[in-house]
Amino acid sequence: MKIKCLSRNPDDFLRETKRDIHKVPRNYDPKLHPFEAPREYVRALNAAKLERVFAKPFLGSLDGHRDSVSVIRKHPTSLSLLLSGAYDGEVRVWNITKRNCVKSVQAHDGLVNGVCGHPNGEYIFSVGADKQIKQWNITVDGDLQDQPKSTILGRSVFQDIDHHGKDNFFATCGVGVNIWDEERTEPIRYFTWGVDSIHHVKFNPVETNILGAAASDRSILLYDMRGSTPLRKVILKLRSNAISWNPMEAFIFTVANEDYNCYTFDMRKLSIPLNVHRDHVAAVMDVDYSPTGKEFVTAGYDHCLRIFKLDQGHSREVYHTKRMHRVHTVCWSLDDKYIMSGSEEMNIRLWKARAWEKLGTLKSRESTALQYNDKLKTKFGNHPQVRRILKHRHVSKMIFHNTREIRKIREAAKKREQNRMENSKIGTVQYTSERESHVIGEKE
Repeated sequence: MKIKCLSRNPDDFLRETKRDIHKVPRNYDPKLHPFEAPREYVRALNAAKLERVFAKPFLGSLDGHRDSVSVIRKHPTSLSLLLSGAYDGEVRVWNITKRNCVKSVQAHDGLVNGVCGHPNGEYIFSVGADKQIKQWNITVDGDLQDQPKSTILGRSVFQDIDHHGKDNFFATCGVGVNIWDEERTEPIRYFTWGVDSIHHVKFNPVETNILGAAASDRSILLYDMRGSTPLRKVILKLRSNAISWNPMEAFIFTVANEDYNCYTFDMRKLSIPLNVHRDHVAAVMDVDYSPTGKEFVTAGYDHCLRIFKLDQGHSREVYHTKRMHRVHTVCWSLDDKYIMSGSEEMNIRLWKARAWEKLGTLKSRESTALQYNDKLKTKFGNHPQVRRILKHRHVSKMIFHNTREIRKIREAAKKREQNRMENSKIGTVQYTSERESHVIGEKE
């Protein structure tokens, strides 16, 4: 004999505690809810307003450097440790959780040009204006030895350093690009392509044998450390200051340029950038990707940070303070929650990656409400009122006026080009897209 039984989950209709609200069953048939869209629009509008109310990105500053901060780098294995170098030759290790300096050493005579860590996190490397490469032992807590483990004296000044993602190799740049084995005092590879100097070098975190470099002749160079010659080169109109590889897509990288823009390239086709990211009103000094590879942060000479989405040409966020001067270096934490910036007035600042995000542990109902609000903002993001609220940002007077002036200059140049095409013989003046106009040429 078959008996049909009712089976119900108590979690669907019982409260967890007496203070919880009563759970009411709902019928989601749209015919029964004719005002659902207007109601959700009001909720989206309120969610957008609350986002801007709770947008307080600045968390704190790390004070202690006695000169401008030249470089900051993430520790390769620890979320709480940060490495920094200054213009007076000092290297510091910071504990971000406690917001204090764990250790400081006078590493170089003069400017610290670069700092990087070994992938296992047991030691770090630094280069400076004194033509030296120094290796330092570092403990799990971030304590550095007072004396370096080893020192290599080079023939010329090293401008930057970066470590291989897996093996015991590191790269330095200056007159050329040198590939070093940690066990040797002479480079195992030397790359040059007829340029005066190379000031930035970066290993690809996915294809670990590929590295990119930015040179003083306005070129971006790609190398394979297994070969003996450089791979490719692309020349832009102005000099690039920094390069950052996408940690999720091996072929994609972004460069920070002197012409106030950032350019995202695919290394398989360097003749035209994938995207041009604009909003800065001065030179872009540094760039770093988020661990997700969907966003990156830039440091500007215009006293601000900007966060860009990879597929968008304008920034989604701008961070600035009254006391922050020119920002030289920036990095995105490995847990995708924080951004660190080093600026000219000797401060390292800690920011939230999402300005409105609530930090700490969230209750289940809290996280559900936040996810629901995010979906509403996405759904109604193109409505005029919601879009206006979400995009509005307060900026300094200098950035506001310079933005307006640059906009006028670009509109005038666009109008001149249009007049030239309309008043010339058909075919004599070719149309050049915005992305193509910034690239001079590509060499292999």
